[in-house]
Amino acid sequence: MPFRSLTLKELAKMMGADSRRLERMAQRGEIPCQKVGGEFRFNRAEITQWLQQHMGTFHSDHLEEVDAGMTAHRQTHQTQRMIIPLIRPEAVTHCLEARSKNGAIRSLISLAQATGLVYNGDTLLEAVLHREELCTTAMEGGLAMPHPRCPLPYDIADTILVVARAQHGILFGAPDGPTRLFFFTASQDDTHHLHVLARIFRLLRHDDLLENLIHADTAQHMIDLITDCETNLMK
Repeated sequence: MPFRSLTLKELAKMMGADSRRLERMAQRGEIPCQKVGGEFRFNRAEITQWLQQHMGTFHSDHLEEVDAGMTAHRQTHQTQRMIIPLIRPEAVTHCLEARSKNGAIRSLISLAQATGLVYNGDTLLEAVLHREELCTTAMEGGLAMPHPRCPLPYDIADTILVVARAQHGILFGAPDGPTRLFFFTASQDDTHHLHVLARIFRLLRHDDLLENLIHADTAQHMIDLITDCETNLMK
């Protein structure tokens, strides 16, 4: 039920956050909410969009809270590896040769299709292009996290993860210049999607993974770096 409103308590549980902090954020207008009968209510679709847009700015401890909250919400084990099972060699490349933003997105979709998990590539492409038109997913440090704005339960068979390093920096909308590293993901439900994003951001803040991936020599080297990082993080 992606459009159901959440109470403050439910949102705090889902995000693994302190309800008092969320209430202060709501009072300051820092998080999308409405007041119903004097109590804050949070539209789940709006919260999903807000998290997608702002998660990359969270501190490491906040990302750990969100990861833990999503883990509990989805009733998965606290040490479960999430990213390692999603990695497919055919969807990892160290030599993405696109030179434009749209070209990069099309290349990422092609890599996603190589997994055999995409039912409708045109719909997936359109969804990612539309998301980027609303607001770029590129951020400082040479990283971008393209993804559809909404879950695509009928267009993909399972959660998809593509990891790609561009041969040359691509102007993707980041404030500090060209982008080199791309994590593209799409899921069938919003909770799993947010959990994947939270875990990826946690990994990228751990053991200099971002810098190491940008300088990786091969696709297998990239896979090994991610595997080692998540294994160490979840011990």
